[in-house]
Amino acid sequence: MRVPCDTEVCAVTLPEAPNSPAGTLYVVATPIGNLDDIGARALKVLREVALIAAEDTRHSLRLLQHFGIETPLAACHEHNERDEGGRFLARLQAGDDVALISDAGTPLISDPGFHLVRRARAAGIRVVPVPGPCALVAALSAAGLPSDRFIFEGFLPAKAVGRRARLELVREEPRTLIFYEAPHRILDCLEDMEAVFGGDRQVLLARELTKTFETLKGAPLAELRAWVAADSNQQRGECVLLVAGWQAPEGEAAVSAEALRVLDLLLAELPLKRAAALAAEITGVRKNLLYQVALERKA
Repeated sequence: MRVPCDTEVCAVTLPEAPNSPAGTLYVVATPIGNLDDIGARALKVLREVALIAAEDTRHSLRLLQHFGIETPLAACHEHNERDEGGRFLARLQAGDDVALISDAGTPLISDPGFHLVRRARAAGIRVVPVPGPCALVAALSAAGLPSDRFIFEGFLPAKAVGRRARLELVREEPRTLIFYEAPHRILDCLEDMEAVFGGDRQVLLARELTKTFETLKGAPLAELRAWVAADSNQQRGECVLLVAGWQAPEGEAAVSAEALRVLDLLLAELPLKRAAALAAEITGVRKNLLYQVALERKA
């Protein structure tokens, strides 16, 4: 049906074009040392995105030049991430794909990127991980410590008081502990760990992973601290420390000196089973534990 109008040609209002879909934020892992560790997918993404958000553009430029990648770079580091995040968000909302990289390893793992990723997700933008090198995972895989359960504490406080306070919080943590540490603080850190965890606790130093002077040295804390103190070369480069989790003491080591004194007094006058039961009532220590200790002391 023809709609009447004043002229032969009527203006036709067309529907608005749908908004272009938002781009994707790729979180891309890059090598922690050996450039051969970069993945084929990471290289493809870095070549094809419209922009790369990098922790240090000068550092990342060398990586891109090595692989002949000409994608533009823009800084996204801990000092500007909150302010500049809107810039990257605008590019993503305009339909551009953006890659987020750090100086080495996986972004956000003790590196910048958290605020950008959170804002992107809040805005409904697709965030895609491109996995690859990660120092803590590499160190854990070769440490020979339990890897089924572990916790990552990142960098400890720079000052001794704060560092020891943080270590005290995890002193009786049964899972494997993983820390990053700066080379100029590695010896102080080991000294504090020895003071808090004890010299017998197993620890592994993974230093300069995948690089020419890579070191993986495992030993009790007292021994490793002395080894690092005696060799200044071990106080250089990027460091990961893995500490064995706390194990509850067994036998006499699990019983206080006062409880043992009470048990010994009672063992001198009473049968073993009765002495253990009475010692448990007096000290509050588990009867079964005191019974096992009594058996050992009578053996």
